[in-house]
Amino acid sequence: MLSYIVRRLLQLIPTFIFILAVVFVLIRLLPGDPASAMLGDRARDADVARINHQLGLDQPIPVQFYDFSKAVLTGNLGESIALRLPVSTVIAQRLPVTLLLTAMAAVIALVLAVPLAVFSAYRRGRVADAAIRGVFQLGLSMPVFYLGLVLLIVFGARLGWFPVGGYGDGFLDHLYHLFLPALTLALSLAAILLRNLRAAIIGVIGAEYVDFARAKGLKPRLIALRHVLRNALISTVTLFGLSVGTLLGGAVITETVFAIPGAGQLMINSIYARDYPVVQGMTLALAVLVSLTFLVTDILQAWLDPRIAR
Repeated sequence: MLSYIVRRLLQLIPTFIFILAVVFVLIRLLPGDPASAMLGDRARDADVARINHQLGLDQPIPVQFYDFSKAVLTGNLGESIALRLPVSTVIAQRLPVTLLLTAMAAVIALVLAVPLAVFSAYRRGRVADAAIRGVFQLGLSMPVFYLGLVLLIVFGARLGWFPVGGYGDGFLDHLYHLFLPALTLALSLAAILLRNLRAAIIGVIGAEYVDFARAKGLKPRLIALRHVLRNALISTVTLFGLSVGTLLGGAVITETVFAIPGAGQLMINSIYARDYPVVQGMTLALAVLVSLTFLVTDILQAWLDPRIAR
């Protein structure tokens, strides 16, 4: 297992280099330039040239990429053009909000999907099984922004159980304000995980080693947890890791619907303002987080099935 973890860590090095190159190129492909966005439509050519020189945008592309990579490796992500603050400071203020929202959505999705998938698989073909799959299929078919608006109107505006926006003060207040947005993200993910885990459990139930465990006289609960669920979770863990990027992308829309001051709103505002340093820094941070999530997913898979680490 240790050698497997070391190999996976070494594989992250070329991945990070590729991420640097992709982020740099994509930002340069955006229409317009930050100098024009800063100075407005009536900016003089001389002022535009001066700002581009200050930002290093008048240098050849290879030189810009070298300077960008060197700055990232030294922890200097530049200064925000619009906010006049270091990019690292801006990210440190906004990214934790999005991470908390994503973590809450992931926890809610797992809490909903895992027990209901086990319950549904062991009652395959019954009314309860059909009802569970039907309800979650409805949540999966709705777009994230529409589902968020429905939950916001029903539970926020009409019933008044939850706030209609904002982030609150204090950790518990943050959780309270983020519950509806997290539930919005979690419902579609829970539907996907439930369908995948249910199918995996049904496939494992009929395996020979499960029949052998029953013949040994093991308790049904022990068989379900140790033999059935552990093996069925392998594919679900993979799917969950791949869905983290989707959760982060959905957080951008959800934060807009619920007026949450997270990385999503910051990213959208920075793109409109042609704030290259913030867009680069935020994209890079999210890409690194997704890569680290894949690493944790692979390690968890190897723990569930030691054959993967060989």
